[in-house]
Amino acid sequence: MHEPTAVGSVHVSARPRTVYRLVTDLSQWRRFVAECRVAPGEFTARAGERFRGTNHHGPMLWRTTATVTHAAPERCFAFRVTLFGRPVSCWRYDIVPTAHGCRVTESTRDQRGPVLRVISVLTTGVLDRAARNRRNIEHTLARLKSAAEALENDGNERTRS
Repeated sequence: MHEPTAVGSVHVSARPRTVYRLVTDLSQWRRFVAECRVAPGEFTARAGERFRGTNHHGPMLWRTTATVTHAAPERCFAFRVTLFGRPVSCWRYDIVPTAHGCRVTESTRDQRGPVLRVISVLTTGVLDRAARNRRNIEHTLARLKSAAEALENDGNERTRS
């Protein structure tokens, strides 16, 4: 298996259940995922489930299809992204319980071939995808941490458990 092209981790003072619910609730992604805007609709986090995403970078917009590859409640959510049926990337959120919450690691693996790399620069306007993904992961994890901790502090998560 290829090493991640971008990876980041953060400690979250919230239960793994809270984090997993946020990560798998695509309607919440606008709150914390840096580049992806997921089309609304019903979604169940389970292997094989597909969802469409609209992504943006500045004025550039593009659509992708993602297929869930791993959905282990409170532990892991992963999906493979394609564009025109061609592999683009794999994304993964690993959630590990700690004494005071959990550690969340987000990683991605670039799976584009040479032709798709050129096409993606033209479609997205991003020259260095690995650097952009590293910045996006930092942004996403900071906002995910804030959202999960706010849920725990407000007691909203406890009432839904």
